[in-house]
Amino acid sequence: MFRRHAQELARGGMVGGRSKSVAKRKRDNMPARNRKNFLSTKEGAGMTEAGVKAYRRKNPGSKLQTAVTEDNPTGKRAKRRRSFCARSAGQMKKFPKAAKNPNSRLRAARRRWKC
Repeated sequence: MFRRHAQELARGGMVGGRSKSVAKRKRDNMPARNRKNFLSTKEGAGMTEAGVKAYRRKNPGSKLQTAVTEDNPTGKRAKRRRSFCARSAGQMKKFPKAAKNPNSRLRAARRRWKC
């Protein structure tokens, strides 16, 4: 059994339903998970401005943006908030357990975005 497994891997074939390329995954280009880059659940569960900047440095050409937290956004920022609130409302329906828990990341993010 082991010999067949080794031979398959040497040929670059599939073993056990997984290809050889899946075994060697590239590391994510995400910034470190620390207080500087990410907010806790209590604080709103998302990336900070410093975290977004760190991500964009590691991923040139990225369009990642911070949350729209101002009271009356205008233009594109208002559309982004409306879109996020609509998507997260769908998640509230799909995950009723998270929707009922006021301390869930979903509810915290919706509070932060003022949905």
